[in-house]
Parts: sequence; C-alpha cells; structure tokens
Amino acid sequence: MEKITEKLLLEKGSPTTNKLEEIKTLNLSRLGLNTKDLPLRLLSRLQSLQRLDLSGNRLQEFIRNVELTALRYLDLSDNQMEDVTTLESLSGLEELKMDDNLYITVSDNYKLMVLLPNLRIYNSKDVSTTANHLRYVYSENLQTRITALWEKSFSLPDPITAQEMSALEAKFVSTARQQVKYGPNSVSDFTKWRVGIMAKEYLRSLTEEKDEVESEESADVKENHEVSTPTKRKRSILVMDADVNITPRKKLCADFPSPLVEGSPCKSSPRLKLRPVEETHSVRMSPRKRDQPPATPTRGQKRAETPARGSKTRQTKEDRAQEVATPGRSKRAVLVMETKVNLIPRRVGTPGRSSKTLQSKEDEAQVKQKEAGRKKAVRAAEMQRDADMTQQPVHLNPLHVLQCHSKQDSSEDFSTQLWACAFQPLPDCTGSGGGSRLVATCGGDSLCVIDCEAGMVMKKYKVPGEEFFSLAWSTVLMSRTGGASSSAQHCSILAAGGKRGLVKLIHPRNNVAYGEFRASRKALSVLRFNQQQANFLYTGSYDNKIVMWDIGGVDSQYNYKVVQLLVLEVSATPLHICPPPSSPKTHLLTGCEDGLYCFNTQLGTNNTTKRSKEMEITFPIYKKEDKDNDYHTVDGLSFLTDDIVASKNYMHASIYLWSWSRTKAQRPDKKSREVCAVLLAELQWTNTEIPYLALNTCPGRAYIVCGDDKGRLWTYHVNNLQKERFQTGKPIAPTEVLEWPTPVRKGLGEVEGPSINSVAMDPELQYLVALSDKNMVMVWKTAAASS
Repeated sequence: MEKITEKLLLEKGSPTTNKLEEIKTLNLSRLGLNTKDLPLRLLSRLQSLQRLDLSGNRLQEFIRNVELTALRYLDLSDNQMEDVTTLESLSGLEELKMDDNLYITVSDNYKLMVLLPNLRIYNSKDVSTTANHLRYVYSENLQTRITALWEKSFSLPDPITAQEMSALEAKFVSTARQQVKYGPNSVSDFTKWRVGIMAKEYLRSLTEEKDEVESEESADVKENHEVSTPTKRKRSILVMDADVNITPRKKLCADFPSPLVEGSPCKSSPRLKLRPVEETHSVRMSPRKRDQPPATPTRGQKRAETPARGSKTRQTKEDRAQEVATPGRSKRAVLVMETKVNLIPRRVGTPGRSSKTLQSKEDEAQVKQKEAGRKKAVRAAEMQRDADMTQQPVHLNPLHVLQCHSKQDSSEDFSTQLWACAFQPLPDCTGSGGGSRLVATCGGDSLCVIDCEAGMVMKKYKVPGEEFFSLAWSTVLMSRTGGASSSAQHCSILAAGGKRGLVKLIHPRNNVAYGEFRASRKALSVLRFNQQQANFLYTGSYDNKIVMWDIGGVDSQYNYKVVQLLVLEVSATPLHICPPPSSPKTHLLTGCEDGLYCFNTQLGTNNTTKRSKEMEITFPIYKKEDKDNDYHTVDGLSFLTDDIVASKNYMHASIYLWSWSRTKAQRPDKKSREVCAVLLAELQWTNTEIPYLALNTCPGRAYIVCGDDKGRLWTYHVNNLQKERFQTGKPIAPTEVLEWPTPVRKGLGEVEGPSINSVAMDPELQYLVALSDKNMVMVWKTAAASS
C-alpha cells in the first residue's frame, strides 16, 4: 500500500501539471487503500477533478464531507463498501460504478439514487428513470402516508419549546419508521431510512410554516390593506354568430390511422430565387405601418385570413425533399443571391508553439507557465470579444429560402404552415462536434434538420397523418455495455409532437426515430425540455394540461422508459412554456390563450402531483379590454436574461420587457392570485390581428426578434436600448426591421410576404431562421459573418 501524497496524486493524475487544482482525471486503483488512507486535506484541493478511479481497493466507505464539485464519474468497484451515505456530498456525480462490492444491497442502490440527485448511470446502466421515480413518485407516496400519520396521531405542542420538539421528533420519527409501509419487503431498509429523513423534514416544515403564518398575519395588520392588487377581469357574455372566432384557435385535421415513423436524409430541397434588387438586403429603418387595421382591433370580427393549424387535410403519401433547377444555374445553386456575398473564415485562436521545441531550450516549468499565460490571454481576448459582440448590433442578410415541408414534394405547395424551429444545442463538454449550424423545423407531417450555411436538408422524418406543431432539442446520456471508462456518452435528441397527441423521440445523428409515447388524447401545442434536467420534458396540450415527463436516457439498443412526474392544470390551451433560468427546477412560466401563469414545479415536496397555478401575471394592456377586445392571449414568451422576460399579447402592438425576480417577489392577491408584471420597457411592434406570431431571444447577443404578418422581422438590440430610452414610458422603436426579401418562383412571380410564425437564433447569432405560414424556411446570416 502506497501512502497518498501530493507527489503521488500528481503522478497518477492527468493532465500533467504541478498543481492539484488542475487535475481532471485521477487513477488510484489497486493500491490497497483503506478509507483512512485517503487524506481529506489533499483530496479537497482537487476542485477540477472530473473522473476518479478507486477500484480494486479495500474501502468500506467514502471520505465524509469531501467537496468535489466538478466530479462526474466515480469508480468504486471491487471494494468492501458498506456505508453508501458517505457519498452524499458528491452532488454533481452523474456516473457511478459499484460492481463487486459484496455488502451492497438493493436498498443501498436505492439510497444512492436518492442521495445523488444527478446520478444517471449506475454500474454501466441508465437508471435515470428509476432514480427519478424513487426521488419523486415513490417519495410522494411516502409523504402522503407520513402526513396522514401526523394528522391522525400527532400535533404541535403549544407553546413550542426546544425540549418538547426534540421529544416529539424522536417519537414521530420512530412511529413513522414502524408504521409507514410501502413497496416490496426487499427494500424495507431503504423505506425506513427514507421515511426517517422525510418525517424529520415534514416536522421541520410544520414549525417553519407556523412561523411564516404568524409573520404574515402581523404584516397584514400593519399594512392595514394599503397594498392594492389588480382586480380580476370581468368576463362578458357575448351573443355572436356560431361561425365567428372569439379567440384564435388552431383548427385540427381529421384523425388518420396511426402510421409508422419514416426517416430519410435529404440532400436538397426546393429553393426560391431572391429578387436581385437593393430591397433584398436588410434595411435599417424605422417601422412603417402600411394598410394597418384600426388601432384597437375588434375581437368579434370574423378573420378568414387567420392561420389555422392544419386547416387542410394532409396527404399521406411519403415525400422527399427535391431540388428545382433554375435556367442557367446548376441544381446546387438554385437559390442565388445576385448581390455579391463575400465569406471570411471564422476567427480561430493562434496556435501556441510546440512544447517539444521549447523544452529543448527552456525548463518544463517555464513552458507550463507560458502556456498557462497564453491560455489566460486567449480566454481574456475571447471574453472581451464576446463583450464587444454583445454591445454591437448585428446586421443580417438573407441567405436561403427553402420549401422542405411540401405535400407530395410539390413545388406548388405554398399552403403548408410551419410552426416551430430550434437550433441544435451546443454539445456538452464531453460531447464532440459542432451543432450551432443545424436547425430543426416542423410543419405538416414532417420534421427537417437543415444545415443553415449550406442551405441543405440533412435529415427528414415523415409521419403520414400527423401534423407537427412543436419540437424541442435536448442532450441525454446513451449508455453502453461493457466496462470501458466511456460507458456513457452524450447524444442530442429531438422530441416532436402535434395533432395526434404523441411525442416522437428521434436521434438525428444516427437517423433513428427510436420511440414514441402518448402525452395526451388531444393535440399537443408545445414541447419544452428543462435546461437543467435535460431528461425532463414538458408537454402542453389542448386538454388544458401541462405534463412533466422523465424520458430518461437510452442504451445502445435504444431502450428507454418514460415516467409521468407532474400534471399542471391550466384554464386554456398552453402556447409557450418557459422554465426560468434562475430556478428551472422550482418554477415554470406558461403563456396561455387566457393569460400568463406561474407554477411551482418542485418535486419531492408536500405538494400533490396535480397542481394549479401559483400566480397569474397581468399586464397594463388588460385595463383597455372591453366586450370586443381581449388581450389576455400570450402568444410570445422568452427569457432574454436570467431576469428579463420578453412577452407579447395577441392584438397588442407592443412587446413587454419585465423583471421576473421583482414580479415573483410580490405577494399575490389572496383570491385571484394575480400580480402585476414589473415592466422595464415596451418595444414597438406591428399592429395585426394574426395570432401565434411567436418571438424569440438570443441572450448571448442581447437580441429579441419577432416576425409579423407581412414577412418582416422586427429586431431589438436590448443593450443598445438600455443605453437610450429604457423606462421612459414610451414604446421603443426596433433596432432594425428586416424587410421580406421577396423571393421569385419560376413561372409564379414574386412571393408576397407571409406571416412569420416562428423564429430561432443560434447562441452567437450567426444565423437566424424564420418559418412562414406558406411553407417557406428563410435563413438569414449576420453580415459580419458573410461580408
């Protein structure tokens, strides 16, 4: 057995360094180590450590209270582990190996899944679904039984003293461990352990709750009704013709037989030729309202032109994307920008000099010092460049127009409505390859994955009889069999859903549509993944529900398991779902047909798995409502920063910017649960009666973009706005309005500006993609990247 010293750790660690704080991988396997041989002082310095191998030793427990915040992989196989609770401090751990530990039981396995909140891979198997079931569903059942036991046999002492509470806690916990039964006998040890912890937490919550109630009562008395809250709107009963739409609705197609998912990569798609005149460039201008409807549009008017999702029956014949040639051009160059576009290479870091050359002249320590200094300078330059990029507005030029969702591959199809698009997320640090050039789009019965630079459809998936309304990207773990250290890898997946109420799960890189599950008996309106829990998926549907699912990961055979975790009940169709970046595990914002609501989504609490709104967020425009005008439909919602939210109300010619933290900090009205949004600014937008023209944000470049019903894109550079007229009380004009580039179709002439249903931007705003209600995908590129 070797003694663990700083020198040994540096020898066994990688990359090669002279500082423990820089080690990322450490192999201490087969050294005959006992727990007492692991020095807490030295190991605590490994703050960059991501992978640790302690296999083949004689450890009976892990080091207590050691904080290795960066650790993601730990191998404790072939040891003598008995007490798994000592691993509790490793909260960031994602993969753990405990094979060949004779004293580890099934209950111990379950304890680990609860103690380690991010554990996904256990003994080379994906256990995320089982783990989340234990953390939330199983715990919820235990909580119900613990609560029932308390209400039946216990109560808080009056007055509350430390001595009485100590005695009460001991008695309550002991009774709960004996009487609360749930699950099979094989995990009774785990159940008793979990009940003991939850009983203590429940008793603590009761005392804290009592303190809060007392403080609230005293505050209410002190305020003496000085705090006013907005009154709930009064609904008027209108007598109107049966064929008049009062609220915008997405009309659904008739159901078709359930088909199989088909996927085929497509190398090109019909493209439109952009008119070679100056107007094809992005035009910097102040917004002009041409042929506008009245300033306050009437909701009671019949709007035949309003886009309805799926207003026409879809063809069931399989199609594939095609190229349409233009005379005098090759098929590859169908879409042509007549004005010259100069491309410049991306900036890359200057490679450092070879360390082999330097080592012949300089000491190794000096080499490392210089290399560290160079990396630091590069990082500082990159940070400065990013800061400069955020400060400067961008200029976008049209690059491609594609028809890739056509029915029966028809170049005459200008009726298929496209509804959602999203860029593939940048890969995790453990992943590989780029992703910001790839965007997924959906509309009709197909999904497409498009390379924005090339203007090529790389993948296409068809589901005859379906009509897709929403999609979302995420990154999940794919586990592999065998004992290799790379037993799990990150992979990007797509979830998509629509008219049939089914969620399709797709792994585009491998061209596999690997699964589906029924999320609702009605159509799905919106899908969204949780940015912090990548395997948590929210689905919103036309039965006025939002459901949170755990889709887990996949193995090499694409086996997966889906578990329902939570149901949120709303009063109308949800249109947008936004987990706040600062609290994605505990809160959820949803824009609906009848308002904007906030929900508590924290799992494992005393709340039930079915929940109603925590608060409704109201806006000043609501005060202008009357029997003919209802502004409650929130058809645009996105976070610009961790705190600033951009939202848009149907029929309101402005976009609101408001503070999430300051709005949430308000006390909701006790009856209506309403709070008024704390506004920061109001952005001028178009005046239209067309619903579902969604906005989007690019936090990295401080940009907001929203299309209108004439094919234009209204862009707002918020950093620039902050310098000028934030909080002046007047709507702020857009930074730039990008005019519809007026593409030309052979034999059909110019294509008029359609309604822009959805927009998406990559994190660096190199590309902007806009989807129309006339089967056109428009790709824009920043002038800095294309000039």
